[in-house]
Amino acid sequence: MNVAADSLTSTGEAVQFWILAVVATAGALATVLMKRAVHSALSLAGTMIVLAVFYLANGAYFLGVVQVVVYTGAIMMLFLFVVMLVGVTAADSLRETIRGQRWLAALCGLGFGILLIAGIVNASLHHFNGLGQANSGGNVEGLAALIFTKYVFAFEITGALLITAAVGAMVLTHRERIRRAATQRERSQQRVRDGVQVAPLPAPGTYARHNANDIPALLPDGTPSELSVSATLRSRGQVRDVSGEALADLAALEQRSRRWLERDGDEDRKGAAK
Repeated sequence: MNVAADSLTSTGEAVQFWILAVVATAGALATVLMKRAVHSALSLAGTMIVLAVFYLANGAYFLGVVQVVVYTGAIMMLFLFVVMLVGVTAADSLRETIRGQRWLAALCGLGFGILLIAGIVNASLHHFNGLGQANSGGNVEGLAALIFTKYVFAFEITGALLITAAVGAMVLTHRERIRRAATQRERSQQRVRDGVQVAPLPAPGTYARHNANDIPALLPDGTPSELSVSATLRSRGQVRDVSGEALADLAALEQRSRRWLERDGDEDRKGAAK
């Protein structure tokens, strides 16, 4: 009687299921209908997170954590890495490289839809079938027994598909070099022909009073070098003036400060003598 009561669906579980089922279905549809591959991968990640919540609600805590860590965290990041590595855009996804692949994809989708509808119709909406078998002797032990005995081939095929996706991405992104790579000598000669800065750029503050990043270096004739400071600081107006007039004003200010310090020192010494 207790086993039958534990397998029944409570009101809270039913409300949770119908709310999250809508989210999971929306994510699954977005995975198929989104034009950009990155958006499809993110939608699939959201669906996997909802599935993890379902596992946790059914008492399969280990499977829920694995769903988040392995599938959502690792495998989905692999998918995103493959998508970003290949650089698939909306224009590329609409280009048919194999004849008849759209019709074949439509037939496969129709067949999968029929199987899915048949499974939903035959499923029980009041009891959790198979949960006791998965949790027999412990959730981890039950899952290990099912994965490595009954579903071992599906498990290995999934791993092979993931490896094939990673290797395929590397193959698709490989480009054959058409021209010979330029040597260091050829690149330096090209810089001289283009008239760009051949020597290293002067460091900030060279021949100046300070070596801060916002102080340009001074050339031998005393003029500031614009190449010694960042273009970002120049655009922001955060470069300090180190021209001759500014340096003269600063020297005059330091001289006046020195005089004030010397006068204060003399007054202190006179006061001590008295």
